[in-house]
This record gives sequence, C-alpha cells and structure tokens, in this order.
Amino acid sequence: MAAPMELLCWGGDWDLPSVHTESLIVLVYAKFAGAKLTVKPVDWTWRTITASIPQLHYEGSSVTEPTQILNVLRKNRFNADYELSAKQGADTMAYIALLEEKLRPALLHTFWVDAENYVNLTKPWFASRSPFPLNFFVPARQANLALSRILLTKAEAPLHSITEVEGKIYSEAKECLNLLSHRLGTSHYFFGNTPTSLDAFVFGYIAPLHKASLPSGQLQQHLKQLHNLCQFCSTVLKNYFDETGSGSSPTSQDAVDANLQKLTQLVNKESNLIEKMDDNLRSSPQHRPSRPHRPDPKPSSLATERNSTPA
Repeated sequence: MAAPMELLCWGGDWDLPSVHTESLIVLVYAKFAGAKLTVKPVDWTWRTITASIPQLHYEGSSVTEPTQILNVLRKNRFNADYELSAKQGADTMAYIALLEEKLRPALLHTFWVDAENYVNLTKPWFASRSPFPLNFFVPARQANLALSRILLTKAEAPLHSITEVEGKIYSEAKECLNLLSHRLGTSHYFFGNTPTSLDAFVFGYIAPLHKASLPSGQLQQHLKQLHNLCQFCSTVLKNYFDETGSGSSPTSQDAVDANLQKLTQLVNKESNLIEKMDDNLRSSPQHRPSRPHRPDPKPSSLATERNSTPA
C-alpha cells in the first residue's frame, strides 16, 4: 500500500481551489495524474512567514516548489506527461520558462504592487486570514517582496523605478498571453485532448487573473479578449474541480451514490413509520370516551364508628 501524501497549500476563493499560483499548479497536476493527496489548506501563521508553500509531506520528508513536488509524483507513477514526445517535453520546459520570465512579474505587480488592487482585494483577503498581530504587517511584507523581485529581475538600465518598469512588464505579459493563446488554438489542452504539466502551469498562472474581481485590471481585460484561454480555465475547473460536473471522479460519484442510497433508505423508514402512525390513529376512537362512573365515596372511619356506637 502506497504511503499517504499530504499537501499543505493556500486556501481557495474566487471559485478556485487555491488563490496561490504554485498551490494551483500542484493541485491541478495531481488531478491530471490521478494522484490522491490529502489537502490541508493553511493560512498565514508564524510558521508560514519563513516556510515555503506548497509543501508535500511524504515518507517522513517535506518537498517544496512545484517542479520538485511534480517530480515526486512522477516517481510514484503519477505522471501526466508519459505520452509526450521528446520535442513536446522540450516545448513544455520552454513555455514554463516563458511563464516565469514574462508573466509572473506582471502578476506580482497586478496583485501586490498595484495600489488599487492591493488595497481593495489582496491586502483585505490575506489580512482576514492572518492571526493577530500578523494581519497588520504580513501583507505589506509580501508586497515588498513582490516589488523587490520585480525590480531585481526587470529593472535594468535605463529602467530603474517601478513606474518605468511597469510598462515593460505588462507589455511582455500581454505578449506571453498572446503566444499561449496562439499555441492553444482550438484544442482543449496544449497537447491535444489530454492535459499535461504545461496545462497545470498555465492554469496556475492565469486562473487567478481570470477569476479575481480586480478593481484595476488592464492585464485581466487583455486575458478576457483571449477567449480560448478563458475557456481553457473553465474547462479545467469543470472537468477536475466541479464535483457535480461531468468530470467528477468515480470515487466522488460513488460517494454521492452511497449518500443518496442512505437518504432513500432513511426516507423509506420515515414513510413506513408515518403510515403506521396513521393506521393507529384511524383505528383509535374518534371521540373522547365518556368518563367512567365513580362510586360514592365510602364514609369516613369516624362516621362509621358513630353509627356503630350503641345508643
């Protein structure tokens, strides 16, 4: 029997199983590969300030980073890429690198640096899930990390400020989305009708952008114009995360059937009980019976003694 695998990841919202890109990548890949993970959503705590999320706990060890977690799943024969050719495998690596270089900076800016989105969406969401007193400074700390990462990777001469870098990162992100849309075409997934790790990475990157209610969303508006990418997100959610949809797993369907069977049995028992109660009521007298005649009370002992006393 295979050892259980437990995944710690950020919680979900916006109709997504997680709002966190890396967590989404692992969650959806596990669905693609048929891996059964015990998922435990975590919120901001003192431990998660320094810990890396997501984390996979398996055989007494912890693995972080999506690529490393996916390698562990593949070693345990949960491989969504087993049908890919060598060229398709190389294309997968190239597109994942493209996502990291071109799309991630714009996503970091959209959620953590853009003032309107940060104040109205990102900060309240994470603060509401942070224990006191972390809710006062953890979101700000994460925003500073996002800003530092953008400037470190994109602030090359002559661009040195975030205002100067902003135009560049959004231009590159839109170009990246256009390339993804062109590569997907009219297919359900990027390599045909079967999802692979590339689909997991693309979904993890664009699904939060697609589903979040962003007050300031120039990149989101561009994504909405690429209808095949939006449909791609909807297809993955429907087929792998909507328990009532056609993509619900056999295990979940069996559980639903078992629950329905139990409910049917319970309803039948209740119906039988109600029928018996009705029969009893019908056979019982319909009018209140008259009170039985009570005999006259016996005379008291004192009266008896008086009557028995000779005159």
